[in-house]
Amino acid sequence: MNPIPVEPMHTQAFQEIVEFRRSNRLFDTKFPVPDEVIQRSLERAALSPNSSNMQQWEFHWIKSEQALAQMVPLCLNQNAARTSKHLVVFVTRQDLWKKRAAWNLQQVRNSIQGEPNNGQKAGLRYYSKLMPFLYTNDPLGLMHVLRWLIGLVMGAWKPFYRPGGRAEQRIVAHKSCALAAQTFMLSVAAEGFHSCPMEGLDRVRVRKFLGLPRGAEINMAIAVGLGTEAGVWGPRFRVPLEEVVHVH
Repeated sequence: MNPIPVEPMHTQAFQEIVEFRRSNRLFDTKFPVPDEVIQRSLERAALSPNSSNMQQWEFHWIKSEQALAQMVPLCLNQNAARTSKHLVVFVTRQDLWKKRAAWNLQQVRNSIQGEPNNGQKAGLRYYSKLMPFLYTNDPLGLMHVLRWLIGLVMGAWKPFYRPGGRAEQRIVAHKSCALAAQTFMLSVAAEGFHSCPMEGLDRVRVRKFLGLPRGAEINMAIAVGLGTEAGVWGPRFRVPLEEVVHVH
């Protein structure tokens, strides 16, 4: 197996993007953000890493003036929502695990020509057997108990993935969705615009506004626009790196 060559590609450009990206809470209402910026950023967000490629997410792009106006009170009248040119609501869809597993399984099948190789066989087992085992739930929680027992027993002998129940499944979906949201914000910054992630919103009313089913959950909403100096609340500061980085 040939190693992938390691060489810096655009490290300085990425550094500039990371430093440029700030949570801007007040946008220039006279400056438009082209739809193409959001479209490209959503396409890049969809390329984000996610657990088992299950892609348990949806991106709800709100761009009409009417829809934006309706969203403002649902975002508790935050300036970022009130002055944004676009809003994107990132939604987790752990309720779609069967559909996503079936889609991945079909991708593996489509790649097979003749006899499947070892990797393809593993993929077939992964999406036809392991994913149902990890995501299936029942009213009594028996599957959760079974998964917990298997993890307990196998983990006593060797390192082993400890599968959980609904709470663990929700956490996995939200982690993946948050990765997509971060990719989206970095992409918006690379396009020369600003964003503001918002968790302060009425999740119940947002779900109703978007017409989401019961199994869907709001991860965050992100406002996009051309930021202003007033929208940046002072210099960015962080806890000293030595307090959060632990080298083992």
